[in-house]
Amino acid sequence: MLLNIYIKEMKDSFRDRRTLLLTVFLPIIMMTGLVLFYEKLFSDGEGDSFTLAVSSSITAEEENIFVGFENIELVKSSNPEETVENGEAQAALLLTENFAEKIQKGEDASATIIGDSFSQNSSNLMNLVTSAFAVYEKTIISTRLQAEGTDPSVIQPFTIEQRELSGEDSSISLLAMLIPMMLALAIGIGAGPAAADLFAGEKEKKTMEALLMTPVKRSTLLISKWLTITSIGTITGMITLIVVALEITFLTENLKKAVTLGENPILIVGLAILISIVYAMFTASVLMLTSIIGKTVKEAQSYSSPVMMVAMFPAVITSTIGVNELSMNYFIIPILNLFSLLKELLFGIIDYQHIIIAIASNLVCVIVFFIISRILFLKDKWVMN
Repeated sequence: MLLNIYIKEMKDSFRDRRTLLLTVFLPIIMMTGLVLFYEKLFSDGEGDSFTLAVSSSITAEEENIFVGFENIELVKSSNPEETVENGEAQAALLLTENFAEKIQKGEDASATIIGDSFSQNSSNLMNLVTSAFAVYEKTIISTRLQAEGTDPSVIQPFTIEQRELSGEDSSISLLAMLIPMMLALAIGIGAGPAAADLFAGEKEKKTMEALLMTPVKRSTLLISKWLTITSIGTITGMITLIVVALEITFLTENLKKAVTLGENPILIVGLAILISIVYAMFTASVLMLTSIIGKTVKEAQSYSSPVMMVAMFPAVITSTIGVNELSMNYFIIPILNLFSLLKELLFGIIDYQHIIIAIASNLVCVIVFFIISRILFLKDKWVMN
């Protein structure tokens, strides 16, 4: 009987075009947009062309500062700052009068870079201009030291090398935030409409009374509906992971370079699927409870909205923490442990203690929410309008 009801609910859910749209196509569209956005975000500007506004009086020697930077295009203007404000350039460079001449004479000279650090293109351009001037500065210092008969190496007694602890591409840290966030959003978006329709929708359409009159235990109905919500959430999560994996493989370069999955890619993928299923069970339990409490679909969706919002906080929390800094607390708290576990897996780390603790804490919450839902579902006050 349980299997028959479960199959019926699954068929009804996927027969509804609205549910199908929200369950499958909307998450795919959202995830595609996020993948392309983060691919652009990960780009360091290499290969892009930038426009730098400079004064019309700039000399050929001053232009030579940017000879090695082919992606910087100089635009001469009588008012460089205004050129940037009008959107005709990403940044502006203001040099003191006779800049190069003053440098040669050893007089004070200054350069001002004007741009918008909140704009990725402008920020990349300002970094390139700063690098160009750093190279130019070293050239001037080296020339002056040689003119005085001093070895230029005396001003650089040592070198500094920065190396990532993991030895992997640094962009994998952002990817470790992106994939869990996509997964949490997809599971919530996919399971939400189904959960609202299976309980609040039944009450709103006045079909719950007829359903309760059938010779089927309420616990059986509750379990079958919960399994339906869990299955839809899991399917949505799997589709999202597959689509994201394909998009990263075929549509991106920076993200594809960041993904390594360590020495056990098959095991890591399997564990990621297991974690996704457990999270879908947790989400289904919460959404089922909100749907039982809600009298209408709209009311149930209002109650479930905070669930979607809460899933965004762990993304912010884990994004500022190194994978080696994740303590046991991060694997006990539900939702947060999803982000923490997937972050470890993306770095190729498999810690079975963390995995067991995270799964156990989620299952405990699932049981608690399920018991509360069962208590409410057994009372006519909560299942009938």
